[in-house]
Amino acid sequence: MDLLTIADALIADLKPLRFGRLITHVYNPLTYAYEPYQEYVHRYGQRTREVLLVGMNPGPWGMVQTGIPFGEVNVVRDWLRITATVGKPEREHPQRPVLGFACPRSEVSGARLWGWARNRFGVPPRFFAQFFVANYCPLAFFDEAGRNVTPNHLPAQEEVPLLACCDLALRRSVEVLQSRYVIGVGGFAASRARAALSGLNVRVEQILHPSPASPAANRNWAETVESQLAKCGLLIPGATAE
Repeated sequence: MDLLTIADALIADLKPLRFGRLITHVYNPLTYAYEPYQEYVHRYGQRTREVLLVGMNPGPWGMVQTGIPFGEVNVVRDWLRITATVGKPEREHPQRPVLGFACPRSEVSGARLWGWARNRFGVPPRFFAQFFVANYCPLAFFDEAGRNVTPNHLPAQEEVPLLACCDLALRRSVEVLQSRYVIGVGGFAASRARAALSGLNVRVEQILHPSPASPAANRNWAETVESQLAKCGLLIPGATAE
């Protein structure tokens, strides 16, 4: 089993799920943006990784557009060097168009996370020698007005089967990557990782989410996260434990 096989199984597991009136549009970038995700895995996800960084689900200006977790367009194109074809979701919300690499918007969370990787490690092979980045849930949810609805705000009867599918995929991914650390980017991802990985010999920790909605993230997110990683016992190039 490899990461693409896991993605294919997750696509199949998620396909029968249905969501209620709150959700009018569901995007799965693993389907319409499979080509860039496939390139991402082929280029950067073929070996074991000590650390797996896990986000919640795709952002409307990140993975929704590029198929790459936290995939801010400029970083994916210019640093990761991925520019594969992106299609369209089955039903596209008029307020949430998928423009792929032509998207003019920048996702702040993705720009911060991948910007930190670029600034600290310089080139992708140095970062991916230690890290891999994934999303817990590959689906993006929008309501009638086009508002982004995160998985933790779904009704319980819709959330439970979704979490079961995503838990299994995360567990399989950790087994394939043989990660020793799984770092949840934000509280939701960390809590799901603890539940999904119960019984595995892996350390689950949490770092601050880079969302601009978080006042703490707007006060030197990169420095805060490096301190958090150091306290987890992870030393990265140029960083020292406090």
